[in-house]
Amino acid sequence: MYVPPVPEGTPMRARGIGSVVASKSDKFSKGALVAVNSNWVEYCVVKAKDLTPIQKVGELSETHFLGAFGLTGITAYYGLQIVRTTKEDAIVVSGAAGATGSMVVQIAKNIIGCKKVIGIAGSDDKCRWVESLGADVCVNYKSPSFKDDLKKATDGFVEVYFDNVGGKILELMLTRLKRHGRVAACGAIANYNAGANPEPLRNWFEIISNRLEIKGFIVFDAAEKIPEITQILIKAYKDGKLKLGTENETVIETNFDGIPQTWLKLFSGANTGKLVTHIV
Repeated sequence: MYVPPVPEGTPMRARGIGSVVASKSDKFSKGALVAVNSNWVEYCVVKAKDLTPIQKVGELSETHFLGAFGLTGITAYYGLQIVRTTKEDAIVVSGAAGATGSMVVQIAKNIIGCKKVIGIAGSDDKCRWVESLGADVCVNYKSPSFKDDLKKATDGFVEVYFDNVGGKILELMLTRLKRHGRVAACGAIANYNAGANPEPLRNWFEIISNRLEIKGFIVFDAAEKIPEITQILIKAYKDGKLKLGTENETVIETNFDGIPQTWLKLFSGANTGKLVTHIV
């Protein structure tokens, strides 16, 4: 893994937004909202240098600094950069109704200006929402006609695939890329709980015959660029290039004991946009 495992008996890792209850730093006063690697705890003591102040952006909820303006938006922006996405490219985005995918769709279409953006999501309603964000078309991977729908949408093939899921959809997309196509390998949720029997990747020869490039990345690779990218995304929102609001996040109120069950919703497709736990 790209981070050490969580030792048994220690708090689960998580990034959150919290309110400063006491401060010995002149940089943060009591009541200030900050983003912090808080983990699953009710209170934490951290150094001032490890806090990120939350700025107010219009009427948007501060929770967007966990999503669109947080690591989710950074992941989307940086992932498109590492595969050199341009306005001349057609791109397919899997998990397009999720936190990262929905940002990829908007950045690709409205900031980069890709000539065609194709989304993949898990219901007809989600597909229509993805199209409202800027996708030219979105196809439902749960539909019996999914393979035919994707082939129709990618007629002429595409230059870029932003992969959030792995598994059978990645396998299929390897046959829908142009020669010298590029894949941003962001996630593989299809196999996260597969244990010793992960979904095999067939069509490997497509990588060789079509000279495909698959680039894996972790958002932490962009650590030095995070402040810059955050401001780019905030400006894009203010310029009307990003559509953000309550529909871009699924905020679930729960007590502390309900956190694990809330996070498991990620694996059932219950969320649209960023899944956020609000402790009450």
